[in-house]
Amino acid sequence: MIYLDNAATSAIKPDSVKEALCQAIQRDDLGNPGRGAHESSLHALLEVEAARTSVAKFFGAKDSQLAFTANATMSINLILKSLLGAGDHVISSCTEHNSVLRPLYQLAEEGVALSFAGLKKDSLQLDLASFEQLLRPNSRAVVVNHASNVTGEVIDLPACAKFCRENKLLLIVDAAQSAGIFPINLQADDIDVLCFTGHKSLYGPGGTGGIVLGDRMADVPLKAVISGGSGIRSFEKTQPREMPTLFEAGTANVFGLIGLHAGVEYLQNTGMAKVEARLQKLMRRFYEGVKDLPGLKIYGDFSDPAKRRAPIVGLNLGHVPAAVISDILATDYDIATRPGAHCAPLMHQALGTADQGIVRFSFSTMNSEADIDAGIAAIAEISRALT
Repeated sequence: MIYLDNAATSAIKPDSVKEALCQAIQRDDLGNPGRGAHESSLHALLEVEAARTSVAKFFGAKDSQLAFTANATMSINLILKSLLGAGDHVISSCTEHNSVLRPLYQLAEEGVALSFAGLKKDSLQLDLASFEQLLRPNSRAVVVNHASNVTGEVIDLPACAKFCRENKLLLIVDAAQSAGIFPINLQADDIDVLCFTGHKSLYGPGGTGGIVLGDRMADVPLKAVISGGSGIRSFEKTQPREMPTLFEAGTANVFGLIGLHAGVEYLQNTGMAKVEARLQKLMRRFYEGVKDLPGLKIYGDFSDPAKRRAPIVGLNLGHVPAAVISDILATDYDIATRPGAHCAPLMHQALGTADQGIVRFSFSTMNSEADIDAGIAAIAEISRALT
């Protein structure tokens, strides 16, 4: 199979990640981390903390600022429900994934007010200028994705951070589609909370992710959302409040974190500048190969080759349902893509594709030029047959 659905998950992992996971699962000395003084517990704890150090450094943070979770969805749920309460107001956007939208809708039922910024009239860019009109006296936070999982468009993060600083708002960033795609530095990018997943472009296994808290969060009261075993202060009735224990109730995913550590090490050893350049090259190759096909519509602004984008190309052929195109690609060409609404209902409503959906191609450093060319040839052949 030619796998071009990397925005969903990176099914093809670097060899170093595969090797790290295979070696880890064969070990007999990895116990429950932090749950004893015996060697197997200590060995497991060392693996977890080694992963923490590597991932925190990758995002320009301290070890104590990173809590591991199961994925970006869990990270977003934990931070939003830990931070927000009745009477608060949140600004978000129409570009969000349901991992942001559904927790916000749930909080709205509990008294949190919501406002959503739309797209600019002349482009598919988020209208950051509208944030000013959405601002209220009780506004508490801005919650946005770094890159759209539908179009690959990247938010103007410096402008968003500037707005938050000027209005004393917290900036919470969903980095599911940007972590491992281009460099992110918690301090330099002025992010208060970064939520990420490990199984996409960080090349870790499923069941890994995290929350990274910026320096300003040290003075922000947070409550436990999930409580349970912590390995420390067992006679206390409440979950310990300090990071990372606040968000790490229960046994850590040791094997998963070993894999995540290997994925991040792969990126660091390769160099993020090289990773980003490779992904942009693959994306541009695909875009240039399909953009002039009859009946084809592409969603996103590709006019400037130097513009930073997530490696995603979303397209449709005429009025053919996206699911039909994706099924043909899978059945006749053995090419994996993602059709439909991509768990981003407001974005599809804004694009006018709620009924048709969009066929999403998304790329990884594990893809080759031959993969891209096969995708181009398949879409060209389908276009000739259907339009």
